[in-house]
Amino acid sequence: MNNPSRSKRPYLIRAMHEWMGDNGHTPHIVVDASVDGVNVPTEHVKDGKIILNISETAAHNLKLNNNGVSFRARFSGVPFDVWVPMSSVLGIYARETGQGMIFSHDNEPADEGVSEPEVEQTRSRPHLKVVK
Repeated sequence: MNNPSRSKRPYLIRAMHEWMGDNGHTPHIVVDASVDGVNVPTEHVKDGKIILNISETAAHNLKLNNNGVSFRARFSGVPFDVWVPMSSVLGIYARETGQGMIFSHDNEPADEGVSEPEVEQTRSRPHLKVVK
């Protein structure tokens, strides 16, 4: 039984969204607006892309499922029903820190997409002691 595996993208987006919310950050997704099926306000598309705030306070009735992202939001005060297929989501990041994930064209996270702060090593050996 050799079934093709499902894309990791929707699972990773949901996990990153939850992690950002739990840490008090504002999740944003970068969307390729040229993908078939994308329904976003075209006046806010720049260079073929749109950045969408998908925080619980900005994205009403947010649904993140395996097929896409949908929600209702206000753009320049006008309500709009957004729908973006998962394949159009290029990345997700936290507005406050810039940490997140960028997706390559084959649906897998790009190696350089996960932004973690560099940790400077200041100790040459472990700092643990045996206590009796």
